[in-house]
Amino acid sequence: MSEFDAARLAAVISPLRRTLLAAARAAEHLPEIPDAQIEIIRALPRGAVTTPGELADRLGLSRPAVSNLLTAMETAGLVERRPRPGNRRQVEVLATAKALNLFDRFDLASGDLVAYAAATLTAADRAALAAAVPALERLRDALTEQR
Repeated sequence: MSEFDAARLAAVISPLRRTLLAAARAAEHLPEIPDAQIEIIRALPRGAVTTPGELADRLGLSRPAVSNLLTAMETAGLVERRPRPGNRRQVEVLATAKALNLFDRFDLASGDLVAYAAATLTAADRAALAAAVPALERLRDALTEQR
């Protein structure tokens, strides 16, 4: 068993993510959505409603940055801002059907692309990838907690 090489893993993750994102966009003819906007939509799954401040805290972004992102996203039809029931001075945010549809299409295309690419690998490589997924999920969670 080889020793864990954190730098090597980090050097693979980012290009892999960018490659998958570009391939999924091309396969589904999806629009270019900046990474920061993607993170906001991921933080607003179907039915989720939150405030801009809660989004900023959850994503580790400044409140002005989130406000600017939400303005651009609202213009693009990706989020809706509305007065919060019971406190009309506060705003709540939710992803629109358009945004959720784009993400459903992206996730489906991504899964298909990964399955297709994985089918070209050896059975041993596919087994190693399957075994690595839970550890990668825990790594993602540990990185999220560090923010």
